[in-house]
Amino acid sequence: MLNAPIADAMQRYSDDRALAFHTPGHKQGLGAHQLLRRLITDEGLRQEVSLMDELDDLHDPRGIIDEAQQLAAQLWHADHALFFVNGTTSAVQTMIMSTVGEGDTVLVPRNAHRCVSNALILSGAKPVFLCPEFDHDFDIALNITPSTVEQAVEQFPNARALVITSPNYYGVPADLKSIAEIAHRHGMLLLVDEAHGAHLQFSARLPISAMDAGADIAAQSTHKLLGSLTQTSMLMINSARIDLERVRRVSSMLQSTSPNYLLLASLDIARLQMQSNGSTLIEQTIDRAQRLREAIRSISGLRLFETPSLDPTKITVDVRGLGLTGLEAEHILRHQLKIQCELSDPNNVLFLVTYADTQSTLDRLLDALKKLSSMGKATGGRAINRRSTAPLIIEPIITPRQAFYSSTTTVALRESIGRISAEEITFYPPGIPLICPGELITAELVDAIEENMSVGRRVVGAADKSMLTIRVI
Repeated sequence: MLNAPIADAMQRYSDDRALAFHTPGHKQGLGAHQLLRRLITDEGLRQEVSLMDELDDLHDPRGIIDEAQQLAAQLWHADHALFFVNGTTSAVQTMIMSTVGEGDTVLVPRNAHRCVSNALILSGAKPVFLCPEFDHDFDIALNITPSTVEQAVEQFPNARALVITSPNYYGVPADLKSIAEIAHRHGMLLLVDEAHGAHLQFSARLPISAMDAGADIAAQSTHKLLGSLTQTSMLMINSARIDLERVRRVSSMLQSTSPNYLLLASLDIARLQMQSNGSTLIEQTIDRAQRLREAIRSISGLRLFETPSLDPTKITVDVRGLGLTGLEAEHILRHQLKIQCELSDPNNVLFLVTYADTQSTLDRLLDALKKLSSMGKATGGRAINRRSTAPLIIEPIITPRQAFYSSTTTVALRESIGRISAEEITFYPPGIPLICPGELITAELVDAIEENMSVGRRVVGAADKSMLTIRVI
């Protein structure tokens, strides 16, 4: 019989009605404010407990957590799975810090998420950045090709590991099978940021999962496209090349010593849901997404991003034909048409279709896009041309860790050209650094920063959010 060990144990503890003289301070809801009661519910508050013997310990799992992690590993075709309640950021950082160390060379795609660059600071590893393919028509980074990896490993034969993001934010996968073969042939580890791929295991119509492709270790955001709570993730390990105990130690270093059991239980329940009915749910999702894509193709002024092997549940729509930027389209959709997209970039809006969507929700999205098309036509459909946002490959002068611990000063942005950056400049979404600490600031980089600021994108990592100044070594 299928079960959810963590959730079941929490229910049993709540039902036992032991009087609480332990954390948290609300004492299973007895002291909770009415707003918190409404937010979490009385039953949820009664189960918001931790660290009792029967509830196991995330940092030394020997009972229900260990059982739940084993069930997850089996479902996702891994040898081992670890649960994370500090987000996929901590899972990715655990993946990198447990496999590379001070001075190790690691191959990294330039369009990796900023959590990867932060992991490089923590680990002391030396990155060699690889340039992904780029779709200049839609202005979207695609992925790293096997030929790029082959060239890199020949040029840097002593590299310890290769990090790949697959699929990326827009649903574009890498050829992980070929890349895994190249990496392993050269004695390198393959680490995969699979934040947007927890659902891949459940349909042959989706890109291959990292575990099935031969990756050594992969971080998944279970909450992004499946049914766990925000901030919950899993780390999948599938290789004798990985030191499992080191992974566990690093995981313990980066995670809270007071993990929230509502979050842990949600991972357990998400696994149960997928084990019970995952293939059916994901196949239905793909069918609905494909019908939505077909309907969007006929809407005037909109273009649908399509590329081979794309995850069809990621719907990227170019709105330039409506005379709008992606950010303007997001604002109209959210505040006038009551549709919230996942992200907007200068040209596009991205929508996620998940197992939770019904034909009704997708019809509502389609109707909103048709109305957006009518609004855009009223502007005259002016074409919008702007500078490409292709990732820049910038010369590293010192490692990210060395830069992080160096003395810094602040200068005007335009005066920083030729200096070494002391900070990471990242525009959200999708959270890909334009420059990392330790890299040379170029005129092209400054132009890219000013372009992103001019279209209203949100900057993260900079001390000066106006980007009139920048910190340098």
